[in-house]
Amino acid sequence: MRALLWGSRIFIFLFLLAFALKNTDPVSVRFFFETAWQAPLIIIVLAFFTCGAALGVLSLLGTVFALRREVSRLKRELKQ
Repeated sequence: MRALLWGSRIFIFLFLLAFALKNTDPVSVRFFFETAWQAPLIIIVLAFFTCGAALGVLSLLGTVFALRREVSRLKRELKQ
């Protein structure tokens, strides 16, 4: 099972590496007020993916902390 997991990790890494090497053409992303950002396509894709993942984690923090408070409250009730 471990070999299968590592094999899939290596396959995904090599696939993403090949994708990155094929998409090195510069592109520009236009923002408001006539500002633009020029970078290779893979950098832009990875930057927006990273920002999206970070926003997803931040949006779950409130739920995680609420659940942790509830678990600690239930543990206190169980001890009593």
